Amino acid sequence: MTVILDAPVELWPNSSPDELQEAIRAVYKQVLGNPHVMESERLTTAESQLCNGTMTVRDFVRAVAKSDFYSSRYFESSAPYRFVELNFKHLLGRAPLDQAELSEHIRRAIEEGYEAEIDSYIDSEEYQGKFGENIVPYYQGAKSQVGQKQVGYNRTLSLYQGYAGVDSAFTASRLVDFVAGNTGNKINLPTTGGRLSARKDATEKTFKIAVKGAKFDSPRRVSNTEYIVSGAKMTPQIQRIHRANGTIVSITEIA
Repeated sequence: MTVILDAPVELWPNSSPDELQEAIRAVYKQVLGNPHVMESERLTTAESQLCNGTMTVRDFVRAVAKSDFYSSRYFESSAPYRFVELNFKHLLGRAPLDQAELSEHIRRAIEEGYEAEIDSYIDSEEYQGKFGENIVPYYQGAKSQVGQKQVGYNRTLSLYQGYAGVDSAFTASRLVDFVAGNTGNKINLPTTGGRLSARKDATEKTFKIAVKGAKFDSPRRVSNTEYIVSGAKMTPQIQRIHRANGTIVSITEIA
């Protein structure tokens, strides 16, 4: 199967109405993970601002990534590892390269919140260098990149699900085992149907969350606490920790 991932869409000051609509469709497809977007879910105000020149493609990408559509499908419904790896895929066009990078973004999402996590990609030097203000983010997977290790190339292609695949079909991480263990993974390209079959991963594992702060049963007590949770229940547990004003020190896979 031929996989074409490197086909950037760019807007110019003299872009036609058809080219503007092509860019809008490309942003929705890339950032939202190839879903069907109903009319009621479109960001009509942001689209208008992009078309009249008061918003750049980069601004529009930010608006889509901070939308209720994105939050409900990837932040609220996915395991934290899956949320972060999809942020890399949707906003930087690649997979996370190592555990340190993955942990940094999980910690930011937990401690600084959803919007800060999204901004960290779009405001990064990497985003600016790759896409600037007016190129729609796209997958960097069909060709290996200069200075990039082979493992990063393999992981990026492993996140790709084909033109028919929808990222919200999978709520569990596809790369956590390989990234956490710093091991290589075999490239699994999608079949003709465009989707990869589900496999055992983070939702079926057990994690230890170390917390410093208030305990749920006694909000006035401050102490160090550890919670053992499955990957599938990690997001609700993190939300409870936040509501109790706890600070997450670390998340460690234990089984």
